Amino acid sequence: MRPSGRTAGQIRPVTITRQFTAHAEGSVLIEFGDTKVICTATAEEGVPRFLKGQGKGWITAEYGMLPRSTHTRMRREAASGKQSGRTLEISRLIARALRAAVDLSALGENTITVDCDVIQADGGTRTASITGACVALVDALDYLRAKGALKTNPLKHMIAAVSVGIYKGTPVSDLDYPEDSAAETDMNVVMTDTGKLIEIQGTAEEEPFSFEEMQEMMQLAKASISELFDAQKAALS
Repeated sequence: MRPSGRTAGQIRPVTITRQFTAHAEGSVLIEFGDTKVICTATAEEGVPRFLKGQGKGWITAEYGMLPRSTHTRMRREAASGKQSGRTLEISRLIARALRAAVDLSALGENTITVDCDVIQADGGTRTASITGACVALVDALDYLRAKGALKTNPLKHMIAAVSVGIYKGTPVSDLDYPEDSAAETDMNVVMTDTGKLIEIQGTAEEEPFSFEEMQEMMQLAKASISELFDAQKAALS
């Protein structure tokens, strides 16, 4: 039995609230159960120096956790003068995933920066961030189209992500904190709504996992991400 009482393939309740803040071109509050992340997308003219003159756009992301998003207060990374390796790795993951969703040539020389701020953490913050960030990105692209900055829609497909793992010998989907902290295997899967994979991050924390267990986890991920796409489409409709 999972601590939450969920079945192996059952994800937590997902809520996506668009236009959550007043100023960003795209903003979303996404909730995976008790995990809550604010995703804001900022659209700006111009691109980084290495892309200037190529006619391509750029998408980047920054991820962070508020001090009391966890059970005990974390020190702000700004206070220590540098970001942790975990923060940088997750920021890069979100950015890679979002760039895979967009035709950067069709984006033109525009940059979209997506900030993912975790206000409450209960496991799966990076996968919630990716799923919410995609919706914020859609709204930012619509903003650019409405102002005439884009001739076509650069969005190639929606993307979403979920965590899967092995908890007490059983493959499960969408791990919350009690499961994540005790899982034998933890894996994050990012997919497109066409069923293709963007990224898989998987680690055996204790016992190595078999190919059969990996296949079972991937099947759980595919089914769960399909539900997330339904939630995204409902939010955007």
